[in-house]
Amino acid sequence: MRSLRRIGRDLKARQHIDAYALTFVLFAFAFLSIFADKLDVDLRWAVLFSGVGLLLYRITLPAEQAESSAGLLHDRSVYDVVPLSSLLAQARDVRVFAPSAVNLLSAQTCELMRNTVLARERGNVRIVILDPLEKAAVRQAAKQLDDAIEFPVQRLPAALDSTMERLRLMNGWKTAGEFQYRLLSYNPEFSLVLVDPETPGGRVIVEIHGYHNASTSSRMHLELTRGRDERWFTYWVNQFDHMWEAARSDDVTPFSAGAPRPASADVAEVQE
Repeated sequence: MRSLRRIGRDLKARQHIDAYALTFVLFAFAFLSIFADKLDVDLRWAVLFSGVGLLLYRITLPAEQAESSAGLLHDRSVYDVVPLSSLLAQARDVRVFAPSAVNLLSAQTCELMRNTVLARERGNVRIVILDPLEKAAVRQAAKQLDDAIEFPVQRLPAALDSTMERLRLMNGWKTAGEFQYRLLSYNPEFSLVLVDPETPGGRVIVEIHGYHNASTSSRMHLELTRGRDERWFTYWVNQFDHMWEAARSDDVTPFSAGAPRPASADVAEVQE
């Protein structure tokens, strides 16, 4: 059963099609040879040599496990080599969860989303961050995310305030695509970026916060694809969907850059 599931995943991801096709032909000829001894000898040899040739070719290929590990495990430095812009270039569905998302939602990335995903009909961006009104949850998250880092450069309450302002501004954009954001009541201790998760070429990036880190950029990342990691790919997509359903909508309407920023006593208390 495990082999059949592996073959099914490979075919779904369009991997090793040549090997499976030739294997099918070889088995077919072996089966026919039982009942038909008069099969053309030259044809039999052609199929046999094709199988041997494919086997020798596949021996020269790099080990798949090594390729899989290199593509699966890394930290944020990988985006210096493969920038986020390359992931969003053709994307139509982007989903993000992060406690504050302040690093991801830089001015440059927001502009990138506006000019790619949100510029497309049926483009969709959904963001979930920690609810700044959940004071106990913010304090607990700050203890882990700020106090457990050797070289911090920002604090969670201030980062949340900055992100909330940016999300409210983005919510007022007039774009072809749809932008939405929600607020989660506690931090589940990971971050997620999903790019076109409903498509065969979709990607899921999971950042594990851990207990202690030198910096935020040194946290471990898992990058999953549907074809290679179908079980856990689906698992993390479902994690985001559950968080989206559990999160609340912000009850503050979008505001212009010239208007005063809405504030509440609860938010001010969190930041103190």
